[in-house]
Amino acid sequence: MSTSPTLAEALARGTVVLDGGMSNQLAAAGHDLSDELWSARLLAEAPEAVTAAHLAYFGAGADVAITASYQATFEGFARRGTGREEAGRLLALSVECAREAARRARASRPLWVAASVGPYGAMLADGSEYRGRYGLSVAQLERFHRPRMEVLAGAAPDVLALETIPDTDEAEALLRALRGLGVPAWLSYSASGDRTRAGQPLEEAFALAARADEVIAVGVNCCTPQDADRAVALAARVTGKPVVVYPNSGETWDAGARAWTGRSTFSAGQVRGWRASGARLVGGCCRVGPEAIASMASVLRAP
Repeated sequence: MSTSPTLAEALARGTVVLDGGMSNQLAAAGHDLSDELWSARLLAEAPEAVTAAHLAYFGAGADVAITASYQATFEGFARRGTGREEAGRLLALSVECAREAARRARASRPLWVAASVGPYGAMLADGSEYRGRYGLSVAQLERFHRPRMEVLAGAAPDVLALETIPDTDEAEALLRALRGLGVPAWLSYSASGDRTRAGQPLEEAFALAARADEVIAVGVNCCTPQDADRAVALAARVTGKPVVVYPNSGETWDAGARAWTGRSTFSAGQVRGWRASGARLVGGCCRVGPEAIASMASVLRAP
């Protein structure tokens, strides 16, 4: 495995394929994810399953693995009786699981690891990650995010994935916490129409990242494919940076029932339009599995 060029260099040259949903791949392998820690629980109980999930996506054609640290926080682990030192070890292990999958993949192309930094609401596990507006200040959110970002950065991922961010206050906090870590990042919002999930105009949300040198890509994830259609061109115009886009299947998550409803509207063919509008990091989020990523990779790599 080689990680040369850097991910930023690769984005300057063309389109890079992200993986799909970690949770659906683990569930398909028979793992119960009903716990509040979601896929992060398996870092402690079955890390080999996390590595296998990453390997499935590399095998399908993904160039980037997003770690299972989305819902991994010191506070969330503490509620389960996990001490701070062990929680830090598990955060770092999330990066190592992805690295191990890249080694096993034995790919001739470069492979990268993105350490997932999910929103504050993911730790609460009550659906507020899709609403934002937690009643916390930017400074409070920065204090929440910085310690785990330091641990993840110390595990030497290629990039931090500041993902599924529902509002601009949290984005500002994350961008502050990013400073000085020495690891680049992408910033992707969860969106509905032309607004963040908290209701702010996406144009204003994207503009925050335009001024951050550490941010190598800006965009959306964990939204519908149709919302992604609208967001890609806007992110490219506002920031002048490569765009990252990885929507859900189009189904809807019912936080109360902890189940997906509706039908998939995701089509691998949509990626052509995203690429034409400025997308350079393209993949899938919840309910988008290896088969869909393989189709997407085939489209993006076609002559």
